[in-house]
Amino acid sequence: MALLQRAAAILEKNGHLVTVAPTTGPGTAGEIARQHIARGADLIVAAGGDGTINEVVEGMVHSRVPLAILPAGTANVLAMEMKLGSRLERVAERLEECRPQRIPVGRLICGGGRVDRHFMLMAGIGLDAHIVYNVNPAIKARVGKLAYWLAGWSLLGKRLGQFTVEAGGHRRECSFALISKVRNYGGDFEIARNVNIMDDEFELVLLQGRNTLRYVKYFAGMILNNLAGMKGATVLRSDRVTVCCPSDPNIYVQIDGEFAGRLPAEIRIVRDAITLLIPPEYIRAARAPAMAEGFSS
Repeated sequence: MALLQRAAAILEKNGHLVTVAPTTGPGTAGEIARQHIARGADLIVAAGGDGTINEVVEGMVHSRVPLAILPAGTANVLAMEMKLGSRLERVAERLEECRPQRIPVGRLICGGGRVDRHFMLMAGIGLDAHIVYNVNPAIKARVGKLAYWLAGWSLLGKRLGQFTVEAGGHRRECSFALISKVRNYGGDFEIARNVNIMDDEFELVLLQGRNTLRYVKYFAGMILNNLAGMKGATVLRSDRVTVCCPSDPNIYVQIDGEFAGRLPAEIRIVRDAITLLIPPEYIRAARAPAMAEGFSS
């Protein structure tokens, strides 16, 4: 709390009238953002990890009020993606440099329509969602991101559920699907290589394989930046994705690192959805000509 108060003092020094509104539990951040927008707030600054930012985004979709982020929590992939850094006070100082940009977000509808949520970063289906679902909250509170590694390695050698992804005229059977708006994955790696938060399409990374042992090879490919060229890997772009699994009702979906539901699912781009404060250097890089990496299909 002391760190947050110091960040608030920095914002006040820069001319903002700041009201600190702590969350009272999971699922409350979005409603707090809605209430403050209704009361006339002209900027929402969300301090937290990816899950908290996701909740705030849900409360701000289609608002014209800008959102700024301060990194905290287990991980903040959005801060890493925009090269803001991980030091909350330093990022608070940098917010004055950032520029408001209207950007798209993702929308997930799954579980037969029982779940309808937006996301800023990514949706994951299959292996990584299974890891998210099985992370022990107590261990996560103690060791942070290491909890995800422990949950992941505990699956080594086990069989994976299969599902079907349809996007951009392609149909693939796979056991892992990443539908991403960012290059950064988990704060440490890049899986999707040719996408940014300003894009009106997702980058999809689809991996085949019925046994988790195959993912050791994929992990090596990710580290060496040749995942897209590996057998069993497909990289596509699309603004709409349909995922179904007729034989297994327990294929999980995660968005922005939080469990969201089960298949079937439809994931689509929502254009002109939110105003985000973005560093100017990220905006310049996003608008530069695309890099020469190709897509496999």
